[in-house]
This record gives sequence, structure tokens and C-alpha cells, in this order.
Amino acid sequence: MGLFDFFKKKPAAPKVVVEVLYPQTWENSEAPVEPTVLAAEVLQPTPGEAVEIQVPSHIAAEDVAPVAEVVETVETETETETETETETAVTSETNLDEGLTKTRKTWSERWNAFMANFRSVDEDFFEELEETLIGADVGAQTALQLTDELRNEVKLQNAKSKADISRVIIDKLVEHYRSQGVNEDASMHFAPEGPTVILFVGVNGVGKTTTIGKMSARYKAEGKQVVLAAADTFRAGATQQLQAWGERNGIPVVAGAANADPASVVYDGVKTAIETNADILFVDTAGRLQNNVNLMQELAKMKRIITRELPNEPQEVLLALDATTGQNALQQARLFKDSTDVTGIVLTKLDGTAKGGIILPIRNELHLPVKWVGLGEQVGDLQPFDADDFAKSLFGSLLIGDDK
Repeated sequence: MGLFDFFKKKPAAPKVVVEVLYPQTWENSEAPVEPTVLAAEVLQPTPGEAVEIQVPSHIAAEDVAPVAEVVETVETETETETETETETAVTSETNLDEGLTKTRKTWSERWNAFMANFRSVDEDFFEELEETLIGADVGAQTALQLTDELRNEVKLQNAKSKADISRVIIDKLVEHYRSQGVNEDASMHFAPEGPTVILFVGVNGVGKTTTIGKMSARYKAEGKQVVLAAADTFRAGATQQLQAWGERNGIPVVAGAANADPASVVYDGVKTAIETNADILFVDTAGRLQNNVNLMQELAKMKRIITRELPNEPQEVLLALDATTGQNALQQARLFKDSTDVTGIVLTKLDGTAKGGIILPIRNELHLPVKWVGLGEQVGDLQPFDADDFAKSLFGSLLIGDDK
């Protein structure tokens, strides 16, 4: 028997007969007494190839649910799990120590490689130290400043051994890092009465919309009444993304048509927040190139509209930066700070990068407080920034000799 003869002998596939595939017009707007029947022949396995399913002996036949009931149960359970994740995600926070794993590992590797070449404390030593700090994304200006301070500190403490040198330098790094926050205001500000407006700025792709979704869910869980305004009308899918967050968290979203004037959406958002007595209005903005003059003009126009309706707003202008971009994030921060009244930084995707050291030059060179850090995908993984905890997590392993 040839190959084609074998296929010819296989039974033909059963046919499916469908009587009606579309609604029929009802006369006098009344449905027929007997509903239209949708009939289909049930497809059966090919004879001789069916597999018998044995029900375990300890399970009674009446306990086995029909397939339709099983499918319905699975769908119900899936919906319940999704709702549970939404409700509990605010409290399921990633540990800061875990979120900084990649950054800490890079710091440790760079530091161990640097100290492995230690011979004596001379000018070559400090030049290598400066290069190591720059490689760790602390920025050239900050690295130069730290190196100059460490020259004096090493001499002052008469540190000569490798252990003493390492301790002095790491102690100085921690001290320098914490000193940047002495007069720093990393708290969130809210209006004494009426809605508080929180304006989000930043280039596309840094996680503005996602951060707004997480932060709005967090404040709603705290009992705040929240409204979202989708003023990023030029990026495809931006409005839909924010609306998906609003639907998920049960938060109203004010939106306009595609390519609509962003300022008009902001105006509608402010009016809605006032009329509904909302506590917080989050405004998502466009994020084309950070050096685009038109973008900065749009942001200025939005702020004028907000101030006209609510003279003391916005209370916060948060700049979202992607930690994985390293020095590019620092450049973005410079340009936005020069063009807008940025009140704080939200550093996203910190858990997915080894460039977490970028926080140091942002605070040291730009004097902008980092107010929030993103450490994961869940709502609770967006956490308020704490400088002491961050310094301990980043440098602590080096102080105690544990590379984690």
C-alpha cells in the first residue's frame, strides 16, 4: 500500500451543518414563539483512535462535573484571581534589597576588581578610583568631587592597608550619599483643600503611564478619590493604556480624541476633579524628544490652564526616568529641569538594571529629590524613596565584606 493509498482510506471528516448564522427579522418587533435553532453535528474522534479516560476509583461518577460546568468554573476562578491580584498588589511590595540586586552586584564586582589591583595609595590609585566611580554611573562631576574628598580623607586617617583604604572610601561614599538629603524634601505635597494636581512629565518609554496607574491605585487604596487625565494624545495607545489602568482600579479617566489638544484634556480633567470633589488629579503628558521646543511649550500651556482654574496647582511635577538608561536619564533630567518646574523624580525599572548608581548624580548635581522608585511589575513595587535604606542596600555589602 502506497503512502497516498493510506490517506485515501482514512474516513472523511464529519460535516458541520449550521441552519442559521445570522439573526432573522422579526415581524411586528416580536420574537417567534419558538426560538431559531442553531444545529451542528458533533464531531467525533476517528474510529479506532479514541483514548479512554479512566476516572480514579475513589471518585464517584456523580462527582465528575460536565465539561461545560468545568469551563465555567475555570473562567470564574481566573476572574477571581485577577481581582485578588488587583486588590492585594498594593501591599505585595518587593524588598528594596532584592530590587537593587543587579546594581549592588555591579558595584561589588567593580569594587573588588579595583581593590584587587591595590598596591599603594598614589596618584594612579586615585585616577583608577575616579574611573571606577564613573563606570558605576555616579557621573563624572560627582566622581571627581568624591575623589578629591577621598584624597584628603585617606591622608587624614592615615589609611594604608587595603582593608583600611576600603573602609575609608566606602564610609565616605555612604556619608556623601546621605548628606545630599539633609535639606532635601522627598515628601509628596497635597493641597490643603480642593483637588491636588500631580503632573507627570518625561520622554516616551520611561514608564509614565504605568507609574500613574500604580500610584493612583496606591492612593485610592488609602481612601483618596482619584481622577486621571489622558493628556498624551499624540502617542498611539497612550490613552487606551491609561483607560485600562482606570478600569482595572475603578478610577475615572478623562480623555479626548486622538491628536486632540492636550491642554483641552487637562482643562476637562481639572473641571471633572473640581466637580466630583476629587482629592487627586493625575495628568499624563506627551513625551516626545526632551529637547523638542513644542513639547516644552505644551507643558507650559498645560500648567497655565491648571493654575488658572486652581491657582496653587500643580503641587507636584514628577519627572519619570528610566534607570536602565544610566547617563541618558541624567541628561533628560537636566533638560526637563531647565524647561519645567520639576519637583521630584520617579526612577522606574530600578530592579532591572545595574545602573542604580545614577541616583547619586541626580541628587548631587541637579539637587532634585528622588521621591519614588520602581522595583517591579506590581502596584506595591512602586515605593517611596528612602536615602538611608538605599545607601545601606547599595553599599552595605561592601562595608561588611559580603558581596551578595
